[in-house]
Amino acid sequence: MTTDTTQRIAFLGCGSMNESILAGLLAAGLDPALVTATVRRAERAEELRQRHGIDAQATSEVDGANTAAVRDADVVILGVKPVGIVPLAREVAPALKPSAVVLSVAAAVSIAMIEAALPAGQPVIRSMPNTPSRLGRGVLSISAGSSAGPDLMARARDLLRPAGTVVEIPEEQVDALSAVSGSGPAYAFYLAEAMAAAGEELGLDPDLAGLIARETVAGAGFMLAEEGADASALRRAVTSPNGTTQSAIETFDKLGLAHIVADGAQAATARAAEITRELAESASS
Repeated sequence: MTTDTTQRIAFLGCGSMNESILAGLLAAGLDPALVTATVRRAERAEELRQRHGIDAQATSEVDGANTAAVRDADVVILGVKPVGIVPLAREVAPALKPSAVVLSVAAAVSIAMIEAALPAGQPVIRSMPNTPSRLGRGVLSISAGSSAGPDLMARARDLLRPAGTVVEIPEEQVDALSAVSGSGPAYAFYLAEAMAAAGEELGLDPDLAGLIARETVAGAGFMLAEEGADASALRRAVTSPNGTTQSAIETFDKLGLAHIVADGAQAATARAAEITRELAESASS
């Protein structure tokens, strides 16, 4: 499916994640005249206008900026903080076209919570992106709401593709995906920190230790991104029998590193579910 360069898109909130999607769409040929964005600060609105040539308005200065932005939009992307998603959906609900797709990239806010704030039958799709999306190397999930059929899901997949790899999953798997891909970049950064600290303990200059740790983790990521790459096969290829790397891997196994990572992902999943419950209680009060 080719990118639809004729649909009107409104970005409500345009932080780094939404701007990554925006930049990818413009690069794919979307006319900037078809894009409207709303942000809180006037300086940020001016920055988006200058950088992308789009219509950007500051809600702190323009009354009704959000409702004006969605009035003619075919796709409305909600990108404010999770606590603000439901109030924002309620605010723009009267101005939405019945056919407009509402796509949320907010963590912890369920489709049911968004649908309850919108007119009955309004198509809703939930997406969970991660931070490498700003480099076009992200993982972005899409999950269908009750009124989002296959055609609309295909539109969402096409819309998000410039930001990275798009996977379709049922909403009940979003927290598990987030524990791997959403939190995952932090795990990789944590590993780089630990490797740098280990280098310092072995006598390396701190700046040198940091440099080689960063470049090693980044380089390994590039290898994993190659077509057909398999993490286990790549690990075995660099782990010579009775060699130094094998000694390190055996130590990691002895200390239970794989179980530690699994426990961390479980904790992230549990916390995501807890935040969703908190937001649902807040939205219903």
